[in-house]
Amino acid sequence: MIKNPILRGFNPDPSICRADTDYYIATSTFEWFPGVQIHHSKDLVNWHLVAHPLNRTSLLDMKGNPNSGGIWAPDLSYHDGKFWLIYTDVKVTDGMWKDCHNYLTTCESVDGVWSDPITLNGSGFDASLFHDNDGKKYLVNMYWDQRTYNHNFYGIVLQEYSDKEKKLIGKAKIIYKGTDIKYTEGPHIYHIGDYYYLFTAEGGTTYEHSETVARSKNIDGPYEIDPEYPLLTSWHDPRNSLQKCGHASLVHTHTDEWYLAHLVGRPLPVGNQPVLEQRGYCPLGRETSIQRIEWVDNWPRVVGGKQGSVNVEAPKIPEVKWEKTYDEKDNFDSDKLNINFQSLRIPLTENIASLKAKKGNLRLYGKESLTSTFTQAFIARRWQSFKFDASTSVSFSPDTFQQAAGLTCYYNTENWSTIQVTWNEDKGRVIDIVCCDNFHFDMPLKSNVIPIPKDVEYIHLKVEVRVETYQYSYSFDGINWSKVPAIFESRKLSDDYVQGGGFFTGAFVGINCIDITGNNKPADFDYFCYKEL
Repeated sequence: MIKNPILRGFNPDPSICRADTDYYIATSTFEWFPGVQIHHSKDLVNWHLVAHPLNRTSLLDMKGNPNSGGIWAPDLSYHDGKFWLIYTDVKVTDGMWKDCHNYLTTCESVDGVWSDPITLNGSGFDASLFHDNDGKKYLVNMYWDQRTYNHNFYGIVLQEYSDKEKKLIGKAKIIYKGTDIKYTEGPHIYHIGDYYYLFTAEGGTTYEHSETVARSKNIDGPYEIDPEYPLLTSWHDPRNSLQKCGHASLVHTHTDEWYLAHLVGRPLPVGNQPVLEQRGYCPLGRETSIQRIEWVDNWPRVVGGKQGSVNVEAPKIPEVKWEKTYDEKDNFDSDKLNINFQSLRIPLTENIASLKAKKGNLRLYGKESLTSTFTQAFIARRWQSFKFDASTSVSFSPDTFQQAAGLTCYYNTENWSTIQVTWNEDKGRVIDIVCCDNFHFDMPLKSNVIPIPKDVEYIHLKVEVRVETYQYSYSFDGINWSKVPAIFESRKLSDDYVQGGGFFTGAFVGINCIDITGNNKPADFDYFCYKEL
């Protein structure tokens, strides 16, 4: 049995593909580096994280990218004995324009060294590559309309790609304008039987989200809309535990079964709010689920209903389980960071983060603040459960209040909180809390910052996330913990809370070091522990 979501925590816009008897899903990473997450499965039930392919700046340079810019909706396919990855780097997210760049990179294995990128176009985002039976290849993407008097989502554009010439060829053509749900994006083409099927996401990526299908005997249309559209949506079923269903891709198993990978959101409880008015907040971000597909009159149908199901019949494949990709406690004894960690926008070079500077520690050299879109010394991992503890210990000797190091719960540069070791003129080294709420700042301890005993080297810091709230604690011995009298709301680290909308990530927890003096004061972290309850 498949238990949804299969990829918990921020893993949206899934692109699923099969390579022989192996299955892979690529998901969006936005401003988090390295770019694109790829999970692997043998049975569609058990998945493990295996690669971040965009792991060097020649493939992805996001320095200065805005919040929720960067990697939107990658497309992963397997053809001609290798993997093909199409990805969009979005540079401007607000206003009339969506300035974006679409690229192609290839590799014989998902965890190998991916080729230098080929620039494709910039006419819109959510690009994908279709390999037709006759050997031709085509790029499709949504086409952006910046004109103020038109709907921004102009339609789906198709253009042939020449692998020999390494570029798009011929004339681009708008092949589909979408349904009346609008916001037509996320296109994927499949050639099945006599038809080309065009799958698109519609309705925007919040609670009105959906997946629709159209078909044609010719790749460039005209496309006939499924008379029972949408194929998938949970908008009509607010009590369904999987919400925001949409943005999907199709896979045909080696056992001749069909499945649809799609994004979902799992909202926090809404209490006694009217169910049709308050759909809730999703701090875990948009996650990935899988539904079983059957074919009726040459149209795909979701088995169990278009709202999506938590429990889905698995394919007729023997189960293959994986070892965890992380231990609950990382003692930083390895020579490379655990695959679950990512940084913001840029790679963590040795002058920012080092596992060599002090044995058994991760050293972070103080860089810019948590509001910077350029150079942060910050590593973090996704919230993947509504209930977990995360903790660390840090050795840090600041000599000014412009230096700080600690444990952070983070959504974007405008929404986060942190417990940190810093400096106070009267008390010396202290523990303090800073929070940023839609770019409104608060330091709830005010003058009651917590002095650190002079003989203590490592200060232990912890956050306890308990569904709707989370709270920080500290310890000077790692055994006896004291809670800090400030309670934070989990919902404030969600797409649904962020001011202005149009944000697409999820809550992270991690460690950072700040030194705005420019002296790069280092902090040594002895461990990082993430334990789901």
